[in-house]
Amino acid sequence: MHPPVRLVAIDIDGTLLPTFSQTVSTRNAEALRAAQRAGITVAIATGRRTAYTAPLLQGLGLRADMPLITSNGAVTRTLGGDPLDRSHLKASVARELCSLLRPFGTLVFTFDMVGRGELILEDFEQAHQRIALWVEANRDAIQKIQPLETGLPDGNDPIQGMVTGVVERMRQAEKALHASNLTDSCTAVRTEYPARDLSIVDLLPPGVSKGWALERLAARLGVDRKETMAIGDNWNDVNMLEWAGQAVLMGNAAQDLRAMAKMNGWKQAPPNDEDGVAVTLERALTRHASATF
Repeated sequence: MHPPVRLVAIDIDGTLLPTFSQTVSTRNAEALRAAQRAGITVAIATGRRTAYTAPLLQGLGLRADMPLITSNGAVTRTLGGDPLDRSHLKASVARELCSLLRPFGTLVFTFDMVGRGELILEDFEQAHQRIALWVEANRDAIQKIQPLETGLPDGNDPIQGMVTGVVERMRQAEKALHASNLTDSCTAVRTEYPARDLSIVDLLPPGVSKGWALERLAARLGVDRKETMAIGDNWNDVNMLEWAGQAVLMGNAAQDLRAMAKMNGWKQAPPNDEDGVAVTLERALTRHASATF
């Protein structure tokens, strides 16, 4: 029997959000608020950067001190904007990544700032062809720099990089990275969307991941891993699912991940389009109430 949940970390895309939607469903939003009212710390854990995350949660009646683990663990802030944790990728490493990974797809680097230059890339048109919705949503933050290395002088350290393209090319990019001399200088985390033949390989500071950030957040809050739940659907969620004492994989996850869930004893939630997050939280709240009374 698991102890009552005191901390829950929830992925966004493919988990909290319905497919092809940027709006949290009514049932999911109410479940988030109910968990907070019950004293559970609800955290978001996403590959999105903070500025691309917070607007989704505005107007839902959530607490300002709600933790947002963003950029796959590189930055943690509250919904109200207070900084909690942050890591950087060395600019010298980012420059080497440019020359190694440029042949595989579109490269983007993210800086912890607001406004144009928060995101830098080399080929705007190529990026628009591959990730058009992302480009349109982030247009005001994007700065085109060619060659990309000139935007990465020593001391101008990004928090995160990413290379994106079709699934097979990104698997090749990940292999090239593992075969290089950069494996100790950065962490690669892959996210795949097979139905769109789209994959993203996030390039993070060494050791950084959603799981790493969740562990640090739990320590800050004085919460044991057995009292921590993680809910996700993709490969970049695996390390936080492995760390959390109570792991929940979404029903819409890829078959390989569902097989991994069975091997690891993770619970499975209904798919994101069936409010799987709400179903999971409602069950957790029932156990929480039983333990309280």
